[in-house]
Amino acid sequence: MARKTVLVCDSCGNEVDEGKGAVMRVTYTDARRGAKQADLCDPCAGRMPGRAAARRGRRPKSATAA
Repeated sequence: MARKTVLVCDSCGNEVDEGKGAVMRVTYTDARRGAKQADLCDPCAGRMPGRAAARRGRRPKSATAA
Protein backbone atom coordinates (compact mmCIF):
# COMPACT_ATOMS: atom_id res chain seq x y z
CA MET A 1 0.00 0.00 0.00
CA ALA A 2 1.37 3.43 -0.94
CA ARG A 3 1.41 6.33 1.49
CA LYS A 4 1.13 10.01 0.65
CA THR A 5 2.44 12.79 2.85
CA VAL A 6 0.18 15.83 2.89
CA LEU A 7 1.87 19.15 3.74
CA VAL A 8 -0.28 21.73 5.54
CA CYS A 9 0.58 25.42 5.98
CA ASP A 10 1.31 26.23 9.64
CA SER A 11 0.01 29.79 9.19
CA CYS A 12 -3.35 29.44 7.39
CA GLY A 13 -4.00 25.68 7.54
CA ASN A 14 -4.42 25.17 3.79
CA GLU A 15 -2.92 22.19 1.98
CA VAL A 16 0.32 22.98 0.13
CA ASP A 17 0.52 21.66 -3.44
CA GLU A 18 3.41 19.49 -4.63
CA GLY A 19 6.42 21.61 -5.54
CA LYS A 20 4.96 24.74 -3.92
CA GLY A 21 5.48 26.34 -0.55
CA ALA A 22 8.46 27.13 1.64
CA VAL A 23 10.04 26.25 4.97
CA MET A 24 10.85 29.08 7.36
CA ARG A 25 13.52 28.28 9.96
CA VAL A 26 14.24 30.55 12.92
CA THR A 27 17.50 30.02 14.77
CA TYR A 28 18.20 31.89 17.99
CA THR A 29 21.55 33.49 18.78
CA ASP A 30 21.36 31.73 22.13
CA ALA A 31 22.11 28.13 21.08
CA ARG A 32 20.35 26.69 24.13
CA ARG A 33 16.96 27.76 22.78
CA GLY A 34 17.35 25.63 19.66
CA ALA A 35 15.47 26.41 16.45
CA LYS A 36 11.89 26.51 15.17
CA GLN A 37 10.63 25.54 11.74
CA ALA A 38 7.34 26.28 9.95
CA ASP A 39 5.92 24.97 6.67
CA LEU A 40 4.27 27.75 4.64
CA CYS A 41 2.26 28.02 1.42
CA ASP A 42 3.36 30.52 -1.26
CA PRO A 43 0.97 33.37 -0.24
CA CYS A 44 1.90 33.09 3.45
CA ALA A 45 5.63 32.92 2.68
CA GLY A 46 5.36 36.13 0.65
CA ARG A 47 3.88 37.98 3.64
CA MET A 48 6.68 36.97 6.02
CA PRO A 49 9.17 39.66 7.05
CA GLY A 50 12.82 39.47 6.12
CA ARG A 51 15.09 40.02 3.19
CA ALA A 52 16.47 37.80 0.48
CA ALA A 53 19.69 36.04 1.44
CA ALA A 54 22.60 35.81 -0.96
CA ARG A 55 23.20 32.40 -2.49
CA ARG A 56 26.29 30.64 -1.28
CA GLY A 57 29.12 29.40 -3.44
CA ARG A 58 31.19 30.72 -6.31
CA ARG A 59 29.69 32.96 -8.93
CA PRO A 60 29.25 31.50 -12.41
CA LYS A 61 32.21 32.09 -14.74
CA SER A 62 30.20 34.42 -17.00
CA ALA A 63 29.29 36.71 -14.06
CA THR A 64 32.86 37.00 -12.73
CA ALA A 65 34.49 38.04 -16.02
CA ALA A 66 34.22 41.83 -15.94
